[in-house]
Amino acid sequence: MKPSLIIGLAVIVLLALGSFYRIEESHVGMRFQLGRVVETDIQPGLHFKLPLVQNVLSFDRRLLSLDSQPERYLTFEKKDVNVDFFVKWRIADVQNYYRSTGGIEAQALQRLRPIITEVIRNEIAQRTLQAVVSGERRDLAQRFVDVGNQRVRDLGVEVVDVRIKRIDLPEDSDVISSVFQRMRAERLRVANELRAEGQEISDTIQSDADRQGAVIMAEAQRDSEQMRGEGDARAADIYARAYGVDPEFYAFHRSLQAYRAAFASGDNVLVLDREADFLRYFEQEPR
Repeated sequence: MKPSLIIGLAVIVLLALGSFYRIEESHVGMRFQLGRVVETDIQPGLHFKLPLVQNVLSFDRRLLSLDSQPERYLTFEKKDVNVDFFVKWRIADVQNYYRSTGGIEAQALQRLRPIITEVIRNEIAQRTLQAVVSGERRDLAQRFVDVGNQRVRDLGVEVVDVRIKRIDLPEDSDVISSVFQRMRAERLRVANELRAEGQEISDTIQSDADRQGAVIMAEAQRDSEQMRGEGDARAADIYARAYGVDPEFYAFHRSLQAYRAAFASGDNVLVLDREADFLRYFEQEPR
């Protein structure tokens, strides 16, 4: 076979191989002819192009990430907060994406980052610290997405999600001390309320115990007085019946009780007439 024929066949094979290209499943393609765009949004699969005069670029159409460093923002009350966020985005318009970024992902990230940062700054500046930290996190993230898509439309990309990973208070800011003071005041208020409720319950329990104690003592006093009265009545009845048997013995017993009471201290002196009835049992002779 002649060398010229071999060279010709080789050229034909190379041209044939250069006439086909493949777009991967997760990508989208653009076809150029001498630097001019002739076809966009080429879907995955095997495609034909003119060799030598046409070339193809492929772009990843999956979700891409923009992970930013924490930025400091001012709330509506002019309080500083550090916001750490990340962005999920993808290519929406291949032609605009190529025109604005040259199809370079790093260039796209470089242009996307300040836009999203500015959107977050404007939105946080319209909200209070409480709303940013706890009140409207989900609505705030959706607002970032909506406004961000309006700003990045010329880049040919779509912002799918903007998520706040963390919101911190700057250590050199007065916000931390004010937040701590507010937290301390709130905890003190709760503690005072609990202490007051506890004191109220304690007073209720104490008053109820005092009432029950007074009732028990009154009932015990009543029962003791009743029992003492019954005992005294029974004793008086026994004494009456015993003294009724021998009135003279009763009189003698009462006199002994009077003597005992009169001379109990041992140093009492009584000046009495010897005929006094008080001394009558001292003069009687035993029978």
